[in-house]
Amino acid sequence: MELTLDHRIEGEKTVLEVGGEVDVYTAPKLRERLVELVGEGHHDLIVDMTKVEFLDSTGLGVLVGGLKRVRAHDGSLALVCSQERILKIFRITGLTKVFPIYDTLDEALQGQA
Repeated sequence: MELTLDHRIEGEKTVLEVGGEVDVYTAPKLRERLVELVGEGHHDLIVDMTKVEFLDSTGLGVLVGGLKRVRAHDGSLALVCSQERILKIFRITGLTKVFPIYDTLDEALQGQA
């Protein structure tokens, strides 16, 4: 399955919609987009993962790297994820303590305001 990446501005935040599978093959594409966005001055990111079908450790590493990148600019990175199989990965790895994770994009936009 292909990885889809679309971004848009929502007020002060930049929303990156991710769809498909984030794995060892597609994660570099996600990393590249995160680096581009931060390089363009987008330091408050919401990664909308509601359309992600699969996420592996490589994808987790890219998200952690993105978080470090925005924090270097006093920014933030929140996740939108409501799928139990994906949330379980964040719980098992302890990353629920690192990332704010919201069920919906609206909650993420309000929670970061």
